[in-house]
Amino acid sequence: MAATDRSQAGYGQPAVQGFAIAPDNNTDLQYTTRAVWVGGAGAVKVTLAGGDTVTLSGVTAGTLLPLRVTRVFSTGTDATLLVGLY
Repeated sequence: MAATDRSQAGYGQPAVQGFAIAPDNNTDLQYTTRAVWVGGAGAVKVTLAGGDTVTLSGVTAGTLLPLRVTRVFSTGTDATLLVGLY
């Protein structure tokens, strides 16, 4: 199932809701994010809303990644305490 894009306000507006992310190789997130909070340092492998898959290495704890993400992979992600904001 594809991630739902609930961005009712303009893309420049702040997030209004959030959810804990459980990385999964086969399942899209319930919602397309505006950003991903990384609570514990590591790498994050994601599929962006445009369809590209990228791995962000060396992400430090406490980083807010301003990315529109539809999937976070379990393989290739070792960062922890991930929160999707939308």
